[in-house]
Amino acid sequence: MAVQRRFKRMLIDVRDEFYLLQLGEMEIWDGADLALLREGLFRLIHDERCESIAIDMQYVKYIPSGFFGMLFDWQEKCGTWFALTSPQPNVQRMLWFRQFFKLNSDGVYEMMSEPQESLLP
Repeated sequence: MAVQRRFKRMLIDVRDEFYLLQLGEMEIWDGADLALLREGLFRLIHDERCESIAIDMQYVKYIPSGFFGMLFDWQEKCGTWFALTSPQPNVQRMLWFRQFFKLNSDGVYEMMSEPQESLLP
């Protein structure tokens, strides 16, 4: 059973296997969105000791590449597992996405600790 709560304008679904973060129906994330996400992730990872986080990407068509670097840093430094749900084709074509995310058996794109060798679209 998922429990929902809010952090500013972000909705957090607390599930048994991971926390799912949702920023709403925005198609383009800007610096303010990344700052909100960074603050929310910091609280979950450092204050609540959350180890598994998925981010809902169903509406997002463009994000700054710094988003991927931020996730990679936390994965590397804190061991946090990250996944993206329902990413749009535009996001799937981004270089960082193609290098570091792979579709898993649960239907989410899981972040890997090492880049994929092949960068085929």
